[in-house]
Amino acid sequence: MPPSGRPRRHQPAQMMPLPGRGSSPYDERTRPMGHGGQERPAGPPPRRPGPPQPPPGRPADDAARPPRRRKRWGFGKVLLTLLTVFVVFLAGVWVYLEFSINRVDALADYSGRPVAAEGTNWLIVGSDSRDGLTPEEQEKLVTGDSKAAGGGKRTDTIMIAHVPDNSTKPTLLSLPRDSQVSIPGHGKNKINAAFSIGGPTLLAQTVEGATGLRIDHYAEIGFGGFAKIVDAIGGVHMCVEKPMEDTLTGIKIPAGCQDLQGPQALGFVRMRHSEATPRSDLDRVANQRKFIGALVSEIGSPGTLLNPFSLFPLLSTAPDALTMDSGDHVHNLVGLALAMRGISSGGVVTTTVPVTNGSAENWDKTKSKLLFDALKNDTEIPDSAILT
Repeated sequence: MPPSGRPRRHQPAQMMPLPGRGSSPYDERTRPMGHGGQERPAGPPPRRPGPPQPPPGRPADDAARPPRRRKRWGFGKVLLTLLTVFVVFLAGVWVYLEFSINRVDALADYSGRPVAAEGTNWLIVGSDSRDGLTPEEQEKLVTGDSKAAGGGKRTDTIMIAHVPDNSTKPTLLSLPRDSQVSIPGHGKNKINAAFSIGGPTLLAQTVEGATGLRIDHYAEIGFGGFAKIVDAIGGVHMCVEKPMEDTLTGIKIPAGCQDLQGPQALGFVRMRHSEATPRSDLDRVANQRKFIGALVSEIGSPGTLLNPFSLFPLLSTAPDALTMDSGDHVHNLVGLALAMRGISSGGVVTTTVPVTNGSAENWDKTKSKLLFDALKNDTEIPDSAILT
């Protein structure tokens, strides 16, 4: 007992509340200062600053990735694209020319036709046809009067281009238009009369009979088409040794290196009544071969093929200017152009059928046979059979 003699009063025992089941009497003693006796609102504790959270719908690993950069085209891919565009362009041009070039049935089979020999032979014709030319264009090109020329269509240019199958040089052979030959069904006459009488078919048959060579391909170009092709590529560079003045047509071409435009170019390949062409037709055919060599080189040069201001006018002009045999195709024409590229550089033999005199009416039978036999067999032409 306590000293006062009073019995000790025992306070009832209080149990500590279980977590989550109420408040503790000690809560008031442990409450932080400054709340004025108000209870702290319930809620989650404040979050500490952390890394940015990804937006809804995006995986967490994508948030850490840098933004994607657009892929740059590498050199190889650019080159492949350009090559593809170039191939498609070539294919389009090829198809356009294939279906746009004029066609004619020039080569026909007949009894006694020469058999195919070595190499490939083209008959190339420059027609004096004025078809499609207005009076103003005829005056500009100084084509002359068709009636005065004998009427009908004749050929100012007749050539055989021989492309060998071996390493022998190609040959560009001129047949003078006044050559006296046998025209099937029409007796003996000038070779260019065959074209006037029976067109390309009779001319091809006449040439085959006179030379013994089988003609495999045919190409023809007229006055207007020739001049337009020359103008389309900006003219053809030629070096003229002597001043040329045609006493018949009045065309004048000064001496020196220059770019011949359409009318001048046509005058150059037709001129034979001039002091610069004393051998008349023999000098004219020699000039024709020179000009064809320069023309082919100009067309095949990068300055023409890579220049749209030359290429597109050429492509738009060529189909109307050129006529081919119905069995010929663009790849045949390309093969001819490639073979004739060496005319200017001496890579092609250029000659005229050997004749007996300056009038170029009669062929030298012995030398002509040597020439034609060499072409048949793809062998070198003897020097004695070459007439430049």
